[in-house]
Amino acid sequence: MGFRSLWVVLALALSANAPALAGDLNLEVESGAVWFSRNDTRIPGDTGTKFDMLDLTGSGPEPYVRLYATYAFNDRHALRVTIAPFEIEGTGTLKENTTFKDDVFAPNVSTKGTYQFNTYRLTYRWTFYDTARWRFGVGAAALVRDAEITLEQGSKKQSRDDLGVVPLLHLYGAYHFTDQLSLILDVEGAASSPGRAIDAALKARYEFDANWYVSAGYRTLEGGSDNDDVYTFAWLHYALAEIGYRF
Repeated sequence: MGFRSLWVVLALALSANAPALAGDLNLEVESGAVWFSRNDTRIPGDTGTKFDMLDLTGSGPEPYVRLYATYAFNDRHALRVTIAPFEIEGTGTLKENTTFKDDVFAPNVSTKGTYQFNTYRLTYRWTFYDTARWRFGVGAAALVRDAEITLEQGSKKQSRDDLGVVPLLHLYGAYHFTDQLSLILDVEGAASSPGRAIDAALKARYEFDANWYVSAGYRTLEGGSDNDDVYTFAWLHYALAEIGYRF
């Protein structure tokens, strides 16, 4: 069963049990267009050849989708599950002899590149300030990273996958212009000597009623790793639209 199927099962199960829950449950679907301003790779990180993945895949824009389920136990404490699959592929040419993993790929030859960066997150938020106009929260997230980079040139193919867990800090802020219209800043990120990651969104939300709401705005995702095994840094930009339902 794929992650999208798992999401549908999760949503149906939570929906069926929503009347029995003590808190509030929100289900959201975010979609739109995403494009790159950077996607540099060198594998291995110490002996490989640095190349621009955008020479193969292009910079976009590409469609994307994200899924969220947020359960608020009360006015102060909430948990959020995020499912964010993403994959882009394309064909282009490398600019020089490129050492990638266990092979050398020739320049000026048709080369297929695939970039996969799926993330799955569990976020805890503590709302420490809540008034009629302002709402602020802090917390932490555990991010599961399922990434893979692949080069193909004729019968030659090499891939480097990366599955791991990354701890992130979480910041949240909202300003309510009216009971229906608000501006929201949602940030998760962390940095250390081997690398960094930041996922930040600024969006306007409109509440139709007590249940349905929509949002629109901008998201940016930037980060990567630099170690002996892998060097990869990417910067993505999202034009987003979101629809949510509150039980």
